[in-house]
Amino acid sequence: MPKRVDHAQRRAHIADALVRVAARDGLHAVTMRAVAAEAGMSLNLVQYYFDTKAQLMHAALQHLERQSHERWSARLEGPDGPGSARARLEALVDEVLPADADSHTFRLVWTSYAVLAMTDPELAEQPFVEGPNRLERQLADILATARAAGEIEAHLDVSAEAARLLSLSHGVGISVLVGQRSAEQARYVMLYHLSRLFDDPTPPEDPDRCAAAVS
Repeated sequence: MPKRVDHAQRRAHIADALVRVAARDGLHAVTMRAVAAEAGMSLNLVQYYFDTKAQLMHAALQHLERQSHERWSARLEGPDGPGSARARLEALVDEVLPADADSHTFRLVWTSYAVLAMTDPELAEQPFVEGPNRLERQLADILATARAAGEIEAHLDVSAEAARLLSLSHGVGISVLVGQRSAEQARYVMLYHLSRLFDDPTPPEDPDRCAAAVS
């Protein structure tokens, strides 16, 4: 009996291989042949699933974003469900900042995609902003729930606040990648912003002040 092939699993395997090449060598080093070698497959087999490099690049980006969203959801699992709007946003902070291997790979490779999309016509033709737009809408929905519950001010524009939160996460995430600040310092910046958004009189602990107090 012929072996049954899980095509979705193979596509995911190829996408994972691209992400590893991009994280290790840079997105500019990604070729169909390099991905095939990383995946332990023939070039012809990779081309069977993806006709062009642009298709493979887009599929890998979607795969990367899907994994990140799954990790965000996993952080919210518990007996009481996802919890408050603020808890959901704090879980997102822990996912999007490059504080562990998975989130570091996501932020590094996604940022590389963003830079490449500015100058690469093939990648630019793909809906690169679809992922960020989807996340921004999710954030706006969470903030709308918080506004309805009286957790944030009623006059706030949740769409604008969602855009600001996402933009801030991109900025401080990159600052960690380039060594401007640590992941702990970046997390403090994000949580400080959330404490102001939710009008919390008790700000998060500043890791620099805590370190100074210990020393």
